[in-house]
Amino acid sequence: MEVHYNVLFLCTGNSARSIMAEAILNHKGKPAFTAYSAGSHPSGTVRPEALKQLEMARISASGLRSKNWDEFGRAGAPELHFVFTVCDNAAKETCPLWPGQPMTAHW
Repeated sequence: MEVHYNVLFLCTGNSARSIMAEAILNHKGKPAFTAYSAGSHPSGTVRPEALKQLEMARISASGLRSKNWDEFGRAGAPELHFVFTVCDNAAKETCPLWPGQPMTAHW
């Protein structure tokens, strides 16, 4: 039986670090992991520098977008197994309650 985990990476703006973590884990973690990212105050755009780094690493940036963490607390959102904050600001914020009671940590 194959194990599958959904991982959410959080950063305040969801424009660079969390976006890159999502892309890297989706690239390297298949089939065991599916990664997502979001922000508490999303910028609405992905930083060009992050996209350039992914391109240089030959990691797909297809479908990446800056999004609010509220998307992952709604009905129909994927059940999360792990939630990682990847910036100090997001780590200090009060996060929503995530369906499925995922393990949370600051990276």
